[in-house]
Amino acid sequence: MNDISNYFKSLQEDICQQLSIADGDTPFLVDDWKRPEGGGGTSMVLTGKKIEKGGVMFSAVEGVLNEKAAKGLNIPAGDFFATGVSIVLHPSNPFSPIIHMNVRYFEMDNGLWWFGGGIDLTPHYIDPEDAIFFHSGLKKVCDLHDPSFYPTFKSWADDYFFLPHRKETRGVGGIFFDRLVAAKKEDKESSFDFVKAVGESFCSLYIPLLQRTYDRPFNDLNKKWQYVRRGRYVEFNLVWDKGTKFGLETNGRTESILVSMPPMASWEYDHQVETGSPEEFTLSHLKKGINWI
Repeated sequence: MNDISNYFKSLQEDICQQLSIADGDTPFLVDDWKRPEGGGGTSMVLTGKKIEKGGVMFSAVEGVLNEKAAKGLNIPAGDFFATGVSIVLHPSNPFSPIIHMNVRYFEMDNGLWWFGGGIDLTPHYIDPEDAIFFHSGLKKVCDLHDPSFYPTFKSWADDYFFLPHRKETRGVGGIFFDRLVAAKKEDKESSFDFVKAVGESFCSLYIPLLQRTYDRPFNDLNKKWQYVRRGRYVEFNLVWDKGTKFGLETNGRTESILVSMPPMASWEYDHQVETGSPEEFTLSHLKKGINWI
């Protein structure tokens, strides 16, 4: 367990260093915390020039999994250990995309364990070239481990990052996987190696997108649309995201869990877009099953 949590802590530190440089050497706020029931973590929060609000969160927590949380995971209650890194970045420019990544490990005292994770891109304005770049990079990571991973986990992401009440995907998707175990359960290395590869791909997948969009001119309409799309992001995280629910139900640290919320968002009643507009183009591509590569 220590090897896994130590790796995740080093991953957090490396990603924060790269993001700080990409934002113009903006420092992160470092917030170490303890969980009364066991364990703790480090929250790294960036309020920068290109990234309006970003969180790169590490945790390694343990304790008793209560009945409600256990039922949600469809496993028996008991002692658990969970560790991982979770990231959400909300950029300043409406033409720069939101990104989320989570890589994690979970273990019960009865010997049950698994890895999970995912990475997905949520543009305020969908740019097919950006989506192609992002998905192509993810496919390369997956193919190095198992050619079946990308199509399987891409489909899983389409289904998971979906707002049923809006009948739209959160963005252009990515990959999502859960309860990933090795072919032989006593050998965790193959699963862990894949999770490492996903985590270490984060900066190479996102920073180029940020760098080529952060200084693009925008107007009030673009900013208004950004806030509307951020509102959809909030809806997903608070209504549908299982990680948010698990964290709150296990008495996780609220500030760290809700760091994924954008600094500003809006909900306009019956918001409509103009026919033929970039906003309409984006809405028309918030669908499952789009093959970006």
